[in-house]
Amino acid sequence: MENRELQTVIITGMSGAGKTVAMQSFEDLGFFCVDNLPPALLPKFVELMEESGGKLNKVALVMDLRGREFFDQLFTTLDQLALSSHITPQIIYLDCKDATLVRRYKETRRSHPLAKSGNPLQGITQEREMLEELKGRAQQIIDTSELKPVELREKIIQRFSTNESHPFTVNVMSFGFKYGMPIDADLVFDVRFLPNPHYIDHMRPRTGMESDISEYVLKWPETTIFLEKLLDLLRFIIPQYKREGKSQLVIAIGCTGGKHRSVALAEYIAKELSQDLAALSSHRDMGKDKG
Repeated sequence: MENRELQTVIITGMSGAGKTVAMQSFEDLGFFCVDNLPPALLPKFVELMEESGGKLNKVALVMDLRGREFFDQLFTTLDQLALSSHITPQIIYLDCKDATLVRRYKETRRSHPLAKSGNPLQGITQEREMLEELKGRAQQIIDTSELKPVELREKIIQRFSTNESHPFTVNVMSFGFKYGMPIDADLVFDVRFLPNPHYIDHMRPRTGMESDISEYVLKWPETTIFLEKLLDLLRFIIPQYKREGKSQLVIAIGCTGGKHRSVALAEYIAKELSQDLAALSSHRDMGKDKG
């Protein structure tokens, strides 16, 4: 039973996207961290965890293109572990927009590892292509384009801190389509078909957090039917995600600006789900129109 508590996280992603901050965050959570571990050594490291008698029960490993001569072995190693070990490494992939990565390289005057004497954008493009398959295998994808280091740290701690009473958490996030899709969402639902308070003058500057705005959004028959069907779906599929081994689920509810409809519905859905599990709400774009 003790071995089932072993937890292995692989931190990877784009160079400059925040892997160092992520590793420091896992250290704060009590993980034993190794930077730039060659993938070929991963099975040996898993053996050490199993033989440690519980001393190495939480490990975070950074794997990136600094070890690219071994990088192709990672997929083979992950497949072998899936067959031979009860420990399934969870991959967290840090992504970032090209323009933000270029700016970060210029600000730090660092060279991209794949373009030491050239344009950093060329290295970024090449790296993105090389990591495409690994990104597809990731259980967690975090876009750090708009995140400060402290915000990335808070996001990781929120997702990976242990909570014995509620090991599985659901984050119901509101967002605005005009600001882009949330890259870290597991499920996305579009509620732009619902009546929009934006077109009512006295409601426009307010948000779905306010009771009368929420009541307006929730009063329509189509809203009632949508919520009934959605909650029925979620109550069916959430246990399937838990059985698969996921520790958290991000449900994104999107309207045009992420201020009225999506906020009201995210609050309602989180409240309903919290009756049976640990559910919280967050609102990515609620205050952006003020900025």
